Amino acid sequence: MSNELYILLCILIMILTTNAIRILPIPLIRGKIQNKFIRSFLFYVPYVTLAVMTFPAIMEATQVPIAGIAALLAGIIASYFGLGLFPVAIICCALVFGIEWFMIP
Repeated sequence: MSNELYILLCILIMILTTNAIRILPIPLIRGKIQNKFIRSFLFYVPYVTLAVMTFPAIMEATQVPIAGIAALLAGIIASYFGLGLFPVAIICCALVFGIEWFMIP
């Protein structure tokens, strides 16, 4: 199999896979989903996806890994006490800035 044919085959498989994920639920699920487990699973999927994409960045984006860990813990504590997204982000950014300022010569 030539390299060009292999690439075209891979692109075709990717197109079919991504479109199947989007199109198949339409004919398969006609009414409202009644199952509590599936409803709660679908409710939390966006949050899990965001967490999976964000967590590695928290650990690797800072110059000092301790700053990332401290910001993560501060963000969890601040959000636990009911602060919104913007105040939590400000607290985490300020904490990382402060820790890196004192730890990096």
